[in-house]
Amino acid sequence: MLASAIRDIKALSPLRHEGRVTALEGLRIEAAGPASALRLGAFVRFGSETGPRGELVGFEGDRAVLLASEPLDGLAPGAPVIFASGLDSIRPSDAWLGRVIDAFAEPLDGKGPLRPGGRARPVRAIAPNAQSRARVDQKMGLGVKSIDVFAPCARGQRLGVFAGSGVGKSTIMSMLARGAEADVIVIGLIGERGREVREFIEDTLGPEGLAKSVIVTATSDEAAPKRRRAAWLTLAVAEHFRDEGKQVVCFLDSVTRFAMAQREIGLAAGEPPTTRGYTPSVFAELPKLLERAGPGITVEEGKPQGHITGLFTVLVDGDDHNEPISDAVRGILDGHITLSRQIAERGRFPAVDVLKSISRLQNQLQSPQERDIARKARKLIALYSNMEELVRIGAYAKGADPEVDEAVRLWPQIEAFLQQDVHEVTTSDGAFAKLLAVLSPPAPVPVQAAAAPRKVVR
Repeated sequence: MLASAIRDIKALSPLRHEGRVTALEGLRIEAAGPASALRLGAFVRFGSETGPRGELVGFEGDRAVLLASEPLDGLAPGAPVIFASGLDSIRPSDAWLGRVIDAFAEPLDGKGPLRPGGRARPVRAIAPNAQSRARVDQKMGLGVKSIDVFAPCARGQRLGVFAGSGVGKSTIMSMLARGAEADVIVIGLIGERGREVREFIEDTLGPEGLAKSVIVTATSDEAAPKRRRAAWLTLAVAEHFRDEGKQVVCFLDSVTRFAMAQREIGLAAGEPPTTRGYTPSVFAELPKLLERAGPGITVEEGKPQGHITGLFTVLVDGDDHNEPISDAVRGILDGHITLSRQIAERGRFPAVDVLKSISRLQNQLQSPQERDIARKARKLIALYSNMEELVRIGAYAKGADPEVDEAVRLWPQIEAFLQQDVHEVTTSDGAFAKLLAVLSPPAPVPVQAAAAPRKVVR
């Protein structure tokens, strides 16, 4: 009887609220509707229950301000607007692994419909209470030598990858996706070029990587609400696997395009622009999104506990690493990896700028010996960077400073250590062993005593 009642309840049609389009200006659509249906963040359909989707982003008096998530060709004044009832939620399951989906959790890979899970989860959730979250103290290898040594990552940590356009941001993300130690990988491609999505799936992940991944994508030509929702959906899927006790790595490429989508939405809703045109809601939404990643909730001993390790890329505007989005994200995350255009132009990839990259958990994750190795290497890199121009033009005299002499002598080996092929995966222990071999002075060659002259008897 209970099962029959549940089926009857699920079969009931949800309450339907309908309004009408009253104005259209650029991206902004105004509609009138019943007060009970006008809720900020509510999703709507234009024209019919299967028509293009949109989102309620603000109010103008008693009218709703809407933005469309899909093309609205042919929309006319007075067109019906159907307001969805109920919470905006999804039902992820393990069957989603190996799938490519859009911002509305609809499949894009031609493999048929997604099998829903048993538990509904809100797309726009809030982060767990800070006091209930577990401590972050277990090291996790990422497979990239320069990061594992100079900016180590822990399970449940959140790192940012900061880079200008064309510096290798997507390439290093592919290296991290291949080398990260994780049970599940959730990847959000926000505002990416359509060409790169398929290349990333087929060339970077491959069948083996795709089998343990869920990919959420919204390309650059899609509407701002859809790009923003894709970022929310990426974190919602990661939260599902975290609650299943899995170790999850969540990639979001990129946070900057999420911020740009939120800026479009804020301007259309009537928000005032602030620094570089970004609206106040952008800086309010960034921590809400990024804090959803991180350690799981502390549970009873013996039960599995999952974490979400967040790796978020930031597209630096005009190579200015102090521009508003970079500055805001850097203050939220637990560390940052900086890619340098000057290093990339020299042909060294990944173009990680060791001196400008840092992990706030480095002292907790590395042994005293590892910290000493990383500290010595960082010092030598800094010494060579300060004297590089003088060395190149021949103005530095060898012997003027023993430490600079050592930096100049070891620089070719350090540069070779920092370089890594895109398909090469290294362990953290292996990376430290290679760096130690570079920094260790060569063993002195024993000098044999000269043989005593033979006495010749004539």
